[in-house]
Amino acid sequence: MNILGKKLRELREGKGLLLRQIAADLEVDTALISKLERGERRAQREHITQLASMLKVQEDELVILWLADKIKDVVRNEPLGLEALRFVEQDITQK
Repeated sequence: MNILGKKLRELREGKGLLLRQIAADLEVDTALISKLERGERRAQREHITQLASMLKVQEDELVILWLADKIKDVVRNEPLGLEALRFVEQDITQK
């Protein structure tokens, strides 16, 4: 399971919502929502706003988790991944 998927499931279950309710609001298949929660698929950026609204959380919270999953996927299996990540952080903060 990915970071965003785990949070989405936690929020959905905490609000007593069914997968099909979330899927209907996003106009997607229920299986897609299930796959998002299990980390088998990645959410599209445009769905993040809708999910935040439905689940009554700050959009920024979900965007951060969405980005974290994307970054993790890129650097996870790279021997120098963490070093590259530190380099990027330093580069971004210097500007």
